[in-house]
Amino acid sequence: MAETEDRDWQRLDKWLWCARVAKTRAECSRFVERGSIRLNRQPVDKPHAKLRPGDILTLAFGRAETGVVRVWRVVALAERRGPAPEARTLYEEVS
Repeated sequence: MAETEDRDWQRLDKWLWCARVAKTRAECSRFVERGSIRLNRQPVDKPHAKLRPGDILTLAFGRAETGVVRVWRVVALAERRGPAPEARTLYEEVS
């Protein structure tokens, strides 16, 4: 199964780490487990959720009353965790 990962899908926590949402992959996993993410409008609490190009992510950063909500369209799967400019090419902001 690991051979097919990164071809047409990628683990959500791994993609978030490569997109530089958090410093460690463990932090990305906890972010997902807290219920701070929706994948195609569905709540996700499993870090191993399959993410594909074209998916829409809704991310809630911070506390409920003072937080920020971002909506991203996944443009590409990550090959590696690169510098920030490279990470920004993995998604596009949806207004």
